[in-house]
Amino acid sequence: MLQVPGPYILLADDDDEDQEFLKEALSRQAPGIGIESVWDGEEVLSYLRDRADDALPGLIILDYKMPVLNGAEVLDRLRQDSRFASIPKVVWSTSSQQEYIDDCLEKGALHFFTKPNTPADLQIMTKKILLLFQ
Repeated sequence: MLQVPGPYILLADDDDEDQEFLKEALSRQAPGIGIESVWDGEEVLSYLRDRADDALPGLIILDYKMPVLNGAEVLDRLRQDSRFASIPKVVWSTSSQQEYIDDCLEKGALHFFTKPNTPADLQIMTKKILLLFQ
């Protein structure tokens, strides 16, 4: 896990390849960007609870299908704590089921992305994510 000063992104995904795929894409578009990683929904909550207010991430990216707590469950827990209200949150998933999308948006995600299959789609998605991070 990186230890980064200043604003950074917290990425939660239980798939190593997907984590690296997204980290590399974000780093290509924003060299030097800080990205911390956790593997499941419970780790997201634990990670955030252990951070001082001035050390919270500037953006949270959640995989929808994670063990322990899925992306929607994490969003639901985060919205119960005002410390995390101002942090933009997005979800990405291999699934594009409308019920998952609606649930996540209702629980505070600003966007729900389907994991891209092409480099062009990946570039579009990472540009949108970085706009939320600024």
